[in-house]
Amino acid sequence: MSGRFDLRDGMARMKAVVTIGHGGYDRLDYRDVPVPQPGLGEVLLQVLAAGMNNTEINTRLGWYSGVVATATADAARAFEQARAAVALADNDGGWDAATPFPFIQGTDCCGRIVAVGAGADASRIGQRVLVRPCMRSAGFDDPHTVWMGSDFDGAFAQFVTVPEREVFAVDSSWSDAELASMPCSWGTAENMLHRAGVRQGEHVLVAGASGGVGSAVVQLARLRGARVTAIAARAKMAQVRHIGADRVIDRADDVVAALGQQTVDVVVDNVAGPAFPGMLKVIRRGGRYVSSGAIGGPLVELDMRTFYLRDLTLVGCTAWDEPVFPNLVSIIERNAVRPLVARTFALEQIALAQRTFLEKVHVGNFVLIPPQAEFQKDPA
Repeated sequence: MSGRFDLRDGMARMKAVVTIGHGGYDRLDYRDVPVPQPGLGEVLLQVLAAGMNNTEINTRLGWYSGVVATATADAARAFEQARAAVALADNDGGWDAATPFPFIQGTDCCGRIVAVGAGADASRIGQRVLVRPCMRSAGFDDPHTVWMGSDFDGAFAQFVTVPEREVFAVDSSWSDAELASMPCSWGTAENMLHRAGVRQGEHVLVAGASGGVGSAVVQLARLRGARVTAIAARAKMAQVRHIGADRVIDRADDVVAALGQQTVDVVVDNVAGPAFPGMLKVIRRGGRYVSSGAIGGPLVELDMRTFYLRDLTLVGCTAWDEPVFPNLVSIIERNAVRPLVARTFALEQIALAQRTFLEKVHVGNFVLIPPQAEFQKDPA
């Protein structure tokens, strides 16, 4: 318990992790900040659990800057590359514009509605909800995105305000931590499979299948009736097979030698790096390659002849399509998949959580648990 809250008191304070700039773990400042007040069309959520992703680490390091060429696991080198670039200057690490330091990160949120702003539905107070973190503020015909925890304050706090339209009630027996493990990684996975048009009976190859997104892709592709071949480290192969992969290949093996050329309909690859050329070689003529990340390294070797002579389609995914998050909520409510919470940490342990995350020995997602608030008054 970290204090008693009167949500109508504009002076109320909460615990939060404030990221104060590009750099190391010292940039993560756990401190007291004002409780945000919901504005027009917004709701105030008490954060019950907040998932943790590569995104938060990448943003802190400045990895999204074009000067960075390393894998995300090489965190120290990534930061040194970013810091060495004069153009970075603490303003080139966001999605579409300058990263708004200092700010509160946290893309994944399971929360409870505890107050509403003008124009929002007060009858929703008390609902347990998930937040759609990828927001299409200009509409779904416009690719512009606004991301919670990157473009505005996120869920690494006791409270967060979000537009009511981005909050989805979830009728599920899952724990708060299990629900918080879903939005970003599973939404990203669902978006890639939706955008690539994966169909029943197709053969899907999933790189990085033990990670949060990769493990979600395995389950969601199987749910579509696809045959799944996964790539994972030898120590994690059994766990990846357990969640539904039909076959698992050691990531140290040559994928072309293991599968043969033109044997796969769709490659879902958030790893990239040196393995990229082989990924294209295993795709059948007319097949698809889809990606929303590059944790193995963002700069790759592309033989254009493989691309155009085989009529391949390369699909980049950042903006989520409209059906994606409602689909995910429905899947959760049907218990059609299994959440994979590798470990939980107290919010104040965020540095330890990120260090452990970068060791890449886990399968699934990490979740942060903020101190739970005690309320003085009924906020309605």
